[in-house]
Amino acid sequence: MKEHVSAVVLAAGQGKRMNSNVQKQFMLLQNKPVLYYSLKCFQDCEEVEQIILVTGRGEIEYCKTEVVERYGFDKVKQIVAGGKERYDSVEQGLNCISNGIVLIHDGARPLVTEDMIKRSIKVAGEVGACTVGVPVKDTIKVVDEAGFGIRTPDRKTLWQIQTPQTFQVSIIKDAYLKMRTFGCENITDDTMLVERFMNVQSKVIEGDYRNMKITTPEDMALAEALLWSKHI
Repeated sequence: MKEHVSAVVLAAGQGKRMNSNVQKQFMLLQNKPVLYYSLKCFQDCEEVEQIILVTGRGEIEYCKTEVVERYGFDKVKQIVAGGKERYDSVEQGLNCISNGIVLIHDGARPLVTEDMIKRSIKVAGEVGACTVGVPVKDTIKVVDEAGFGIRTPDRKTLWQIQTPQTFQVSIIKDAYLKMRTFGCENITDDTMLVERFMNVQSKVIEGDYRNMKITTPEDMALAEALLWSKHI
């Protein structure tokens, strides 16, 4: 029996490092909002049945009229307000889903691909949890508080984690329930939650170095160039 597949797309970040009055997910890339590109990818993927868009409380109407309705994203079934932290926003999205498989994706990653989405759905269905990522290219140093390098991990074991992060809904929802029961510290992504509270290992599958998260003005310029290269 085919499992129900949902996507939670996060667009509630403030983007303070962009030095802009416009939130990064609404800044324009090739005359469309950054958010448009990830929503379109999930919209076009046949396996995805519904999208839950999580944004700031003050941006719900803007997203509805200027993004969802304007570009015909009819798979966006609900637009909900996010919370103070990223995990609060994810939880608001998960509250709209009851079962199946869920992909959790940063709306500030406009270069996600259908191939990543499809492979993530397949692996999460098999093992319960997975994330896309890429092997790190540079040597990584662990540095102490005084700025001195104290350890150099083997680069072959290090991956830079991206989104989507994909889960069987029952696993990720139970992880959030336990997080609220026992408390959380230093949670930076959802794979950490299932590893910590559910004792479920997340399988890392290869993403793409182009699947970057827009954080700074330089990232916007790079994303613009990468989008152009896709059409050449």
